[in-house]
Amino acid sequence: MFLGCEAFFRPGYLANLVSSWIPALDGVEAKLAAGGRVADLGCGLGASSVILAEAFPRTTIAGSDYHAASIELARKRAAEAGVSDRVSFEVASAQTFSGGDYDLVATFDCLHDMGDPLGAARHVRGALRPDGTWLVVEPAAGDRVQDNLNPVGRLYYNFSSFLCVPNGLSQSGGYALGAQAGESAIRQIMVDAGFTRFRRAAETPFNLVYEVRP
Repeated sequence: MFLGCEAFFRPGYLANLVSSWIPALDGVEAKLAAGGRVADLGCGLGASSVILAEAFPRTTIAGSDYHAASIELARKRAAEAGVSDRVSFEVASAQTFSGGDYDLVATFDCLHDMGDPLGAARHVRGALRPDGTWLVVEPAAGDRVQDNLNPVGRLYYNFSSFLCVPNGLSQSGGYALGAQAGESAIRQIMVDAGFTRFRRAAETPFNLVYEVRP
């Protein structure tokens, strides 16, 4: 399952993360080029962490995931890519990851899987620099059922019912975002966590990309 998820999402990160998603965020590309601090939450097998490290050699990335076997493989992938000197990984949840003063925190296709996304959002807010940014990449979803009755929506509803919602409900926290969490549901999490700025910065047929700031 973990290998399959990476195989599904990694091509989108390769095609969009550095070329369009990072440039769509206010001032973030310049910070990373100069040498920033990044936390990659729910990093899985480390694909997004390695992509960022390769594109921004002055930046350090701290990846975290609560699945120990994924972190073990992420470390191997980073070593093979030659970026272990600036990418580190830890086994930790999004509510307990370590470090602070991050210029950028990123969550790629994982916020909707969490049992306590609000707790994660509050922890992210405390870990960001005052001028930091949270990059939230989520599967493309509309706020209404009828907005998702299309080929991509049908695919994601199956994923969500089979994997994402049960995974969220299996965790402590009691706050599953449910099948196909749209922009309104994500925005409400950020408001409740105390963030003051939220906007859709970019999108693809498969993803919605949000910029969240303190």
